[in-house]
Amino acid sequence: MTDVAVEAPPEAATWLDRYFKLGERGTSTRTEVLAGFTTFLTMAYIVLVNPAILGQAGMPVAAVAAATCFAAAFASILMGFVANTPLALAPGMGLNAYFSFTVVQGMGVPWPVALGCVMISGICFLILTLTGVRQLIVTAIPTYLFAAVAGGIGLFIGFIGLKNAGLVAANPATFVALGDMKSPGAELALFGLVVIGALSVWKVRGAMLIGIVATTVAAWVFGLVKISPEPYSLSALTGTAFKLDLAGVFKLSGGLVEILFVFLFVDLFDNIGTLVAVTKRAGLMDKEGRIPGLNRILVTDAVATMVGSVAGTSTVTSYVESAAGVQAGGRTGLTAVVTGALFLLTMFVAPYAQIVPLAATAPALIIVGGLMLLPLTEVEWEDPMAAIPAFLTVAMIPLTFSIANGLAFGITAHAVLTLLRGKAKLGDWFLFVLAGLFVLRFAWMSAAA
Repeated sequence: MTDVAVEAPPEAATWLDRYFKLGERGTSTRTEVLAGFTTFLTMAYIVLVNPAILGQAGMPVAAVAAATCFAAAFASILMGFVANTPLALAPGMGLNAYFSFTVVQGMGVPWPVALGCVMISGICFLILTLTGVRQLIVTAIPTYLFAAVAGGIGLFIGFIGLKNAGLVAANPATFVALGDMKSPGAELALFGLVVIGALSVWKVRGAMLIGIVATTVAAWVFGLVKISPEPYSLSALTGTAFKLDLAGVFKLSGGLVEILFVFLFVDLFDNIGTLVAVTKRAGLMDKEGRIPGLNRILVTDAVATMVGSVAGTSTVTSYVESAAGVQAGGRTGLTAVVTGALFLLTMFVAPYAQIVPLAATAPALIIVGGLMLLPLTEVEWEDPMAAIPAFLTVAMIPLTFSIANGLAFGITAHAVLTLLRGKAKLGDWFLFVLAGLFVLRFAWMSAAA
């Protein structure tokens, strides 16, 4: 009987190790759980922000809160089990604003029809994946641009953290300036930076998670968190679930093409940029710049968008905040599963997600952003062929607040310089197709402005 009691735990550990390849990737169950918690805490703001944005499209806020939690949970858990990648997903920022302010309010499209457009775009994603087009896009990007994208997203994450902390603020003369250092948010964030920084240099496992929790506790102690949840129940999910109007989509005529183009294009390249940055940081990308299990990752993303539209939310995509979990040691899909499970639990307490203030997660984003600059050492900065596209990529991601714009500038610059240098080869045809599409995208954006 003693033998049985001793054997049981190793069996469980062996199953986890075998399924998620924990030993092979140099991680452990404890590390993956900590990483999952860390990713969740840096993403938890979406539970509040997404309903606030989509609510302005006339959607019931409580229902969107439930749908947001469900979509993030389903997508992250699916990513963990199917692709074994520490990549968490949720309704994407930017696309939810486009959904609410441009499609619904600007174009007058009813929100159920807009959800139908999200579903159609998800189907398009799936078709592009199964036919290999999305994979072609990833393989067409030169490897040094992968490093540039990772660095650019690092600056992007760091900038978001500084903004959330109130350490940088808008300025009409200089665009950005130093924020109010005496504001409660800035003081909390600086406290969190000190805690996480100190724990990190002492090599303490879970430094970011401990720092987020410590900063949140400090916010409670000094009365800086105000909780005023709205009435809420799980039945609220029915307010948006299965409300999408597919028939109405095909009555939009010319408007449909424009909507699908934006949903498809922005999500496609935001997702690729995030995927490259996170997998590179996790050490999952090989020397040739290939991502193991890429097809499963992309299929999961497409399915997640389709399920999200059924639940009642805008496009679901991978989150750059996943890098926080990777920095905390996450290397397998178990990290994403833990993050998804926490989102599932949050469905029961969605209105209380505000107990973790932005100032508590901001320090983690700032530090992760800085650490993600390491891949920039892989760029041959003395070679203009690499340096010019890489710089444009790195600069344009944070300065335009868009991963897609950074990729667009980098890929287009690489294609133009390749042509001007006379180095174009037949095998580069897809790269030039991408560059042409980006030029058309910029032309369309200029015409719509």
